[in-house]
Amino acid sequence: MSSLLEALEQKYGESSTDSDGSEDEGISVSIFVPCKSPRAIVPALLVLNDCDIATAGEKEALVAKCAAVEELDLAKNKLQEWPELNKEIKWQQLKSLVLNSTYVSWDSVQEILDHLPNLEELHLSLNDYNNVRLHPEESKNCDSAKNDNTDEKNDVDKLCLCSSYKLKHKHSNLKVFYFNGNPIEDWKEVVKLGYAFPNLETLVLAECPIKTLDVNGEVVEGANMNFERSDSECESCTDKESPHDGFRNLKVINMNSTNISAWDDVERLAKFPNLECVRIQACPIWESNEYTEHERRQLLIARLPNIKTLNGGGLISAEEREDAERAFIRYYMDKPESDQPERYFELIKIHGKLDPLVNVDLRPEKKVKVTFTCGENSEVRSLDLFRTVWNLKVKLEGFAGFSANKMRLFYVDKDLTDIQGPELMKFPNKRLYSYNIRNGDEIIIDCKTKPSESKQPDTSDEDYTDGDEFEQDFK
Repeated sequence: MSSLLEALEQKYGESSTDSDGSEDEGISVSIFVPCKSPRAIVPALLVLNDCDIATAGEKEALVAKCAAVEELDLAKNKLQEWPELNKEIKWQQLKSLVLNSTYVSWDSVQEILDHLPNLEELHLSLNDYNNVRLHPEESKNCDSAKNDNTDEKNDVDKLCLCSSYKLKHKHSNLKVFYFNGNPIEDWKEVVKLGYAFPNLETLVLAECPIKTLDVNGEVVEGANMNFERSDSECESCTDKESPHDGFRNLKVINMNSTNISAWDDVERLAKFPNLECVRIQACPIWESNEYTEHERRQLLIARLPNIKTLNGGGLISAEEREDAERAFIRYYMDKPESDQPERYFELIKIHGKLDPLVNVDLRPEKKVKVTFTCGENSEVRSLDLFRTVWNLKVKLEGFAGFSANKMRLFYVDKDLTDIQGPELMKFPNKRLYSYNIRNGDEIIIDCKTKPSESKQPDTSDEDYTDGDEFEQDFK
């Protein structure tokens, strides 16, 4: 294991020393020399991932090098003796600290925070935390003081612990907190982060196995828990808890790849007083194929009335929100009242009861009955509208008595026959449905030259009654 100072010197080199100034060194060149040697200090962004760091090193050299550090990444290091680092250097300028995969204890985290008065961003991802313990004054008998997932909990200890977190707002400068990939399941523990960081604005909980936002940890399908989105509840109240009690200033939350499986938890997110941006993808709630991607987004927008951005998309416009809320009403209007959420009745008051949308199929018809006329012969046949004009000519050779190369087709719209004459179908690759052919219309077959001298082709039915291409229907 190495010290922080040794890792710095290995990455950035030792402090530069003055030249001996020997006359044999060559021609002297005048250059600008800064007041501080570039190697005497390190960049404001200092990244020392996986450097086997465990201790601080010599104090004076470390203070000189790290005086300007504002962002420090020590992920994947062995920080069992971090308090030593705190004692050696005060890190007054440090604003961002990354301690991912360091398995640093909560006692050390508390020590770190006490020595970083200006810290605004903290990363504690992948540290195998299944609880939150940031105050040494906690009762030793409290279940949360133990790093386990014991099912039986004492209510008195819970109230005592939550009261401690609510009253000890020690880290008010922290705004951004990353907690990805920790095996924490109980939202009661997550709420403690809000109590410890009362001005927290961004909370990332991706890949944490959180099942519900219910502070009691109960996953109840179909229940309509109507928490009010307001600041009226006293934050220090111990007889009533809400999921957002510790997150009065939270604006952004990321719950991707958690174990959220009920719409009730989405509605709990809607009650966070200042929440504006939500990410909630790859959760069990989306595992069924009941919703399309578009329907999923609409249902989320309708349930989150104050959210401005969703799952990394652009700003939700007023038009998109209104469309989503109307779609939400129509989605639940035919469901049993027991399945209709509280949000449904709120939106009914805003938009009123809506009529179901008419299901209009705008796809062209596949087949129609058309009259084919060639000279004095006239027949009604079923016509496949997805065929091309040339394909139709080929199929009509037996009926017309001459080849497709000599054939001209004219389309007659039965409703416009008095206004406009027959339309020449002159584009061989054009699909028939593009002519808007309907039942009862007529197609006239004409020959470019008189066919009297040409050999008459076979007029057997097998030329135009093949499968789904034509169904001859003589009348």
